Amino acid sequence: MRNPLLSKKLKQTQTRLLIIDDNQIGFNHIFDLLGSHEHHMHGLLLDDLKSFEKQLQQPWDLVIFGRAYDLKIEQALALIHASNQAYLPVLLLRPDDYQAHQYSSYLHKGVYDVVSLNEADNFYLSLVRALAFSRLQQNQTQLLNELETAQNQAQALVEESNRPVAIIQEGIHIHANPEYLTLFGFQDLDDLIGLPLLDVLQPQYTSEFKSRFKKISQGQLDLGRFNVQSHNPAIGQEAALNLEFLPAPEYEDALQLSIDQGEHIFALSNLSAKSDVVAVSKTTLAYQQVNRCLQQHPASFNALVLFSLASFPVEALQYAWHTPQDYGTSMKEFLNEQTHAPIFDIAPMVYISVLQAESKEKLESKLIGLTSLLKPQLLAVGQQSYPLHLTIGYRTIEREFEDQAHLQQLMNDAFTQPLPSNLRQDALELNLEQSNPEDELSLIETLQQHLEHGQIHLKYQQMYDKQDRDLHIYEVTSGFIYQNRWVGLENLSDLDAAPELSIKLDRWILVEACKQLHNFITQYPKAKLIVNLNKHVLLEDASLPDLVTKLLSIVGSKEQYPLCLQFSEQDLSAHFAEAQKQTALLHEHGAAISARDFGYSMYSESLLQQIEFRAVTLHDDLTLALHNDTQTAELQQRLQEFYDIKAIDIVLRGLDDMTLFANSWNLDARFIQGDYFQKKLDHLITVDD
Repeated sequence: MRNPLLSKKLKQTQTRLLIIDDNQIGFNHIFDLLGSHEHHMHGLLLDDLKSFEKQLQQPWDLVIFGRAYDLKIEQALALIHASNQAYLPVLLLRPDDYQAHQYSSYLHKGVYDVVSLNEADNFYLSLVRALAFSRLQQNQTQLLNELETAQNQAQALVEESNRPVAIIQEGIHIHANPEYLTLFGFQDLDDLIGLPLLDVLQPQYTSEFKSRFKKISQGQLDLGRFNVQSHNPAIGQEAALNLEFLPAPEYEDALQLSIDQGEHIFALSNLSAKSDVVAVSKTTLAYQQVNRCLQQHPASFNALVLFSLASFPVEALQYAWHTPQDYGTSMKEFLNEQTHAPIFDIAPMVYISVLQAESKEKLESKLIGLTSLLKPQLLAVGQQSYPLHLTIGYRTIEREFEDQAHLQQLMNDAFTQPLPSNLRQDALELNLEQSNPEDELSLIETLQQHLEHGQIHLKYQQMYDKQDRDLHIYEVTSGFIYQNRWVGLENLSDLDAAPELSIKLDRWILVEACKQLHNFITQYPKAKLIVNLNKHVLLEDASLPDLVTKLLSIVGSKEQYPLCLQFSEQDLSAHFAEAQKQTALLHEHGAAISARDFGYSMYSESLLQQIEFRAVTLHDDLTLALHNDTQTAELQQRLQEFYDIKAIDIVLRGLDDMTLFANSWNLDARFIQGDYFQKKLDHLITVDD
């Protein structure tokens, strides 16, 4: 049988080809080869980073990477994967120093295939396979978006107009909403289920209706909107019904029928029926979406998670009438960002999601990770910030839902089933003194109170390892909410006047971070943390090494240094003698040591020579050098001076946009970090999810 990928069907649609190479001859060769196979082509040749960044905003079918002036294959792959074309396949033209054993490593990095222009037939076949994959991904995305849009529009119309809606399978009713029952005079859904559509509609021209409905059932949905004259006496008079048929993918080979008859129908519905139909329509859409999610991404273990608003902030009503609606939108965006999972609407400020895993233990680990979202949050709505207090529940599910009633029951159960906790975490508790809350508190007093109630927030941000060896290292920062604004605890000068609070705070941060790590290594055993701490716990807490030993024992990681303690370079240099002694002691007890805000002072080299650092995180101001080629070259020279002193891992952070993230490849810093790769989140989660 002939390979359908080599037929004319794939060739007739224009192929959009982005070629990265510094050789026009190679570009011409590729186009000549594809032209000889009758492909319709649109192509662009470039060899620099800025042009590549610009072109990534346009849709492409395929990228072929050869050689570029200032763009590496790893850099190009990272930018593609972080773009809205994450599945765009990349063919790598075999480098001059290519060895056969490198093939699998390139594939692990994200290359679709490694090819050679000297092997024309193999090159063409690899390109066709990559093109077919690209088109498949594009078509799937487009179809899902169109289906989602159509269903959302249909359900929105149902909500707004209280349209009668029924689900029809092989010409038989299998479900309907209250409006549909009312329209045709049914008292109960059971009285309708099983009846033929023809018997209920009773169209004036039966043969014409049967012919059209047959075509609709066969997929000709362009015929799905039309009018019929109904003779059903329950309507009270012969009336024209405006019918609309759409797919109902939650059922096999089923159609959703909605009916519009104008004011005559609306008058038949009382107020309670209208409120019921809104709830039914939202549940119907969620039922469709969740079932489709389970069908498209089957997993051995699944959980339905319900997020609801514990209390709405009254202050959000003071600015504009639309603020509550915007608050709900921001809440949904926040949940989507924090879970990396689809979020579905159920009711105002109530959402559900599905978490999935390949084992019971990993699913439980994901659920435990969500407990950090139960802390009071700060939600940005436009130019204002408001409190966010969530209630989260869940129910495990084994398969797709049987019907909407099944989903509704599980949602009701999820309201009362709290997230699981890890019993081993209970061993990691610190005793904190309680204080009486006051109406007006200073920043330090508020911080003390937040600590006592466990309301300090830890933020986790994943790093990108250019060497692809340590893929799950996270930097931990901390803060709290004070007068509806975020206050970071890293280098907070107010703590200098409260060293005891600073020590208690950092010990609490270490404990909470290790709880998260202990839970997360169930999913990713090689995960590690870099925890930012202040100077007081290093210089004045003699029991810190013993705490580290205890925490590492409970964490249970098999990695050599799963926990890295990071202190300010300024604090280390200002208290050098004591800092050198204490960091050496911590290192003996199993903790790695790092310096943050590094490389900006005249003491950087001296510290690097005399303290056993495993890594250093560069000062944020040094990231700004990436905006300028000359300054970037100067910074690279500075990094080389550090490497000449000691082989060390350097972290470059603050890469919050595509330009900075892309330019970071021009520096020899192993780890890069910023919002463009992954934002700071309230619990550990990987971009792989």
